Amino acid sequence: MLSYCVRNVLCTLKIPPCSATLTLQHSRRHCSTSSSEDLVSTLLQLCVDRHYVSPGQTNTELFQRGMSCVYGPLGMELRRNLLEQWWHSMTSSSAQVFGINTLSSSKDAAADGGGQLRIVESDYLKHTLEQKELSKEQLIQEVQALIQRSPSLRTDFLQGALEQYVPSLELVNRKLPFGLAESGLCFQLSDGSGCPAEVTQTSLVWFCSPRTSSQWLDHWARQRLKWWRKFARSPSDFSSSDVPVEELEGAASRGVKIIYSFPWGQEPLETLWSRGHSELLQTHKGVRSKLQLKKQDSKQKLLRRKVLKLHPVLAPVKVALDIGRGATMELRQVCEGLLQEFMEAKIPAWPGYLETLPTSMEQLNAKYDEMGVLFTVVIGENTLESGLLQVRSRDTTIRETKHISEIKNFLSRYISAADNI
Repeated sequence: MLSYCVRNVLCTLKIPPCSATLTLQHSRRHCSTSSSEDLVSTLLQLCVDRHYVSPGQTNTELFQRGMSCVYGPLGMELRRNLLEQWWHSMTSSSAQVFGINTLSSSKDAAADGGGQLRIVESDYLKHTLEQKELSKEQLIQEVQALIQRSPSLRTDFLQGALEQYVPSLELVNRKLPFGLAESGLCFQLSDGSGCPAEVTQTSLVWFCSPRTSSQWLDHWARQRLKWWRKFARSPSDFSSSDVPVEELEGAASRGVKIIYSFPWGQEPLETLWSRGHSELLQTHKGVRSKLQLKKQDSKQKLLRRKVLKLHPVLAPVKVALDIGRGATMELRQVCEGLLQEFMEAKIPAWPGYLETLPTSMEQLNAKYDEMGVLFTVVIGENTLESGLLQVRSRDTTIRETKHISEIKNFLSRYISAADNI
C-alpha cells in the first residue's frame, strides 16, 4: 500500500498480551464526485510527468488503487524516505522496539488467517486438470490437496510477529512491554476478481499486559497522529476517533481511527486495534507456559567468555546502559536522559537499567558480549556526585572512567572512526 502512502503516506501498526494486541490498518480511498476525480487525475498526470510514477495505463491504475506499482526515480526516492521516516519514528519512540524479517510465504500458516491466499504452480495445476481418467469428485480432491500443500501468502505482518513473540521474549528477559517492527510486501485479497494485489506495508506489533493495553492504545494513537501532522501543510486536517462497537473486527476489543479531511470529505487513513491475547494463544497452540513472564536462573556459571565480535558499524546495539549502587530513582532518571541523547544522535542503545531481575555485572557483561554490544555504561553514585561513570569495552574488557558529558561524543567518534577504516 505504499502507492497510497506516496499519495497519503501508508503504514500498518499493531499492538498484542501476555500481551494485548493492537493493529493499525489502512483504508481504501473512494472518490465519487467529478471534482474529486479531476483532482486525482491531475495528481496522477503530475506524478507521471515528473517521474514519480512510470507511465502506462495499467501502472497508473495500480497507483490510483493504492497498489504496488512501478515508480520513477523520484517516486522511488520518496518511497524510501517515507519508509525511513516511519522506521525512525517507531524505533526512536521506544527503546524496546526491535526489527524483524519474516517470510512472505509459509506452509505452516495459521488455520484462520494464512490459508486464504496460496501459491500454486500453473503448470502443475494444468497437469492435474488434464487428467481425464479422474472423475469430477476425484479431480476436486486432487485440486484441493494441491492447494493445501501449497505455501500461503501473507496478507499482513501480524502472524509473523505473533510467531516471533517467544524468541523475542527471551531477548528482553521475559519482560513486557516491547514491540516488533517490520516492513515489506504483503498481498491484498481481491474484491471478487480472484486476482490478489501486491502492496507494501509497515507494521508495529506492541506486546503489553492486558491491564495497560488501553493506555498503550491511546499512546500509539497520539504517536501516529503526531507523525501524520509532522508532514502536513494543515495539521488540523488530521484527527482521531474511536471505532464504533458495531464496526470492531475479529478479536479486536477496541479501535482508534486516524482520519484526514480530504477535499471530498473525511476518510480514515489508519486504524489501531487492541486485539487481546486469543490470537497469540492460538499461534502457540494454547501452551501458556511458553508465553508467561518467568524468572530465569541467575546462578549460571560463566565458564567461558563468548563474544559476537561484529564490526562497530554493523553491531545492532552500540551501548548498554545499566545502573550500579545508589539511589535507584535518580540513577534511572540519568539513564533516561542519556538514552534520549543517544537516540537523538542515532546511537542504538540498550536500556539495561529497566531490568528488574537481580543480575550480577559479570552476567550482564557476558550477555552483552554475546549480543555484540560495543560498550557498557554503568551509572552509579559517582555519577550523581561528580558526573563520572564507568565505560567497559566489549573488545578489550577494559573499564574506563569518563565524564557523563563526554560519553555521547566518545561513542560518535568511535563509530565514525570505525566507519572510515
